[in-house]
Amino acid sequence: MGLHNLKPAAGSTKSDKRIARGEGSGRGGTSTRGHKGAKSRSGYSRKIGFEGGQMPLQRRVPKFGFTNINRKEYVGVNLDRLQELVDNGRISDTVTMDVLVENRLARKNDLVKILGRGELKAKLNITVHKFTASAKAAIEAAGGEAVTL
Repeated sequence: MGLHNLKPAAGSTKSDKRIARGEGSGRGGTSTRGHKGAKSRSGYSRKIGFEGGQMPLQRRVPKFGFTNINRKEYVGVNLDRLQELVDNGRISDTVTMDVLVENRLARKNDLVKILGRGELKAKLNITVHKFTASAKAAIEAAGGEAVTL
């Protein structure tokens, strides 16, 4: 066997449908495109979302309100969650972004805000992006410190 006598497996290939090659081919005339209309013309391409003249979904659905492109989305971590990790021995005395990522409370590029739900008994030094006033008070009341990144 050489490169000169390779050929595809039997039945795996078919010759193309040759259109617009005269009436005798059976595919002349309108060349399988039917009569008139945009779809019969060369260069036709339908707009994305076009629904045949029916009002497209994109225009039917009501739109209202305002989306602030500068919005910052914070991931909330509650005090009771931190206390749970202390009780399980997953964190000791310092809580940084690395520790939160390790314990799957946030992802590495997230902005984190500590929220005040639950109570904190452990003395923790927490370094994250934001704290609620109640969370900060609870952390300092337990003898820890809240450091903003």
